Amino acid sequence: MLLRLARLIPGLILYGIADAFMIKAAVGVDSWTVFAQGVAAHTGLSIGILTNIIGLAVLLLWIPLRQRPGLGTVLNILLVGPGIDLGLWLLPTPGPLWLRIVFFATGLLLLAVASGIYIGARLGPGPRDGLMTGIHNRFGTPIWIARTAVELSVLLVGWLLGGNVGLGTVAFALLIGPLCGVTLPLLDPVTRREARDARAVQAKQAAADPSPIHTR
Repeated sequence: MLLRLARLIPGLILYGIADAFMIKAAVGVDSWTVFAQGVAAHTGLSIGILTNIIGLAVLLLWIPLRQRPGLGTVLNILLVGPGIDLGLWLLPTPGPLWLRIVFFATGLLLLAVASGIYIGARLGPGPRDGLMTGIHNRFGTPIWIARTAVELSVLLVGWLLGGNVGLGTVAFALLIGPLCGVTLPLLDPVTRREARDARAVQAKQAAADPSPIHTR
């Protein structure tokens, strides 16, 4: 458990710092951060604090969906927000567009790495991920439909409230999945072991059933 917590906690804080890089870039952020920015514009609260509050509100939606949070779910709510505020405090505001793009790309890559680290701890999904799987399990809705519907809804509300929607929002939507597809197998010990076992089984099957030799 201690080793898993040693992965989870730094991974969640790094996730928040990665978000801060993309916020500082000001070229567009992911839908949930757009929502947090929009609410921040009307409340005066920091994006980090609002990320915590929004995460807690989403967690309450788990109750009718009969989802059970894990320790990782609770720590996700508690640590990502402070990670964002820490990053926003430490990072300078980039000026030229090229430097803003560098900030965004850095944040996107760091977020994919952070996802691999904290998901690999396997101590429970984040509140937003659990919402998608809960809708799927409760109503039989395909996960991609549930995720798309929720993401578009919070994106629209956040944009109407004044959140930063831009090319970065589109880039995040298109690239975060493939990037996590790389980082998860690299940083999740269980995924690595499963992939290694699968290769071993394939090798044994190939050795037991070699391809026939064709002769003329």
